[in-house]
Amino acid sequence: QVQLVESGGGLVQPGGSLRLSCAASGSTFRFNAMGWYRQAPGKQRELVAAITSGGSTNYADSVKGRFTISRDNAKNTVYLQMNSLKPEDTAVYYCKRSPGPLDRDRRDYWGQGTQVTVSS
Repeated sequence: QVQLVESGGGLVQPGGSLRLSCAASGSTFRFNAMGWYRQAPGKQRELVAAITSGGSTNYADSVKGRFTISRDNAKNTVYLQMNSLKPEDTAVYYCKRSPGPLDRDRRDYWGQGTQVTVSS
């Protein structure tokens, strides 16, 4: 059973920064694509940023130039650096692990979520 533990959320003023972390269990992390999603009240969960096992990244248009996803395979951790935060970035942020070529278990795994609130 894979476990994902997110941390780093909190309350920040507009224009501020936060860094989210997601630590994954298991021995195949470096082969897994990882993603950050968010869900605001009354809205569907949406992709924020993703990173492949090879380090390629993609971002939602709304966060391009402000957010950066990265990974440290030695620490089994993926990060989301969020700069120039806006009130509309307020949401619960979730980490997702996609199955890789070595995983017999083909399910996606999700973290428990971490709240990010951008408000003055």
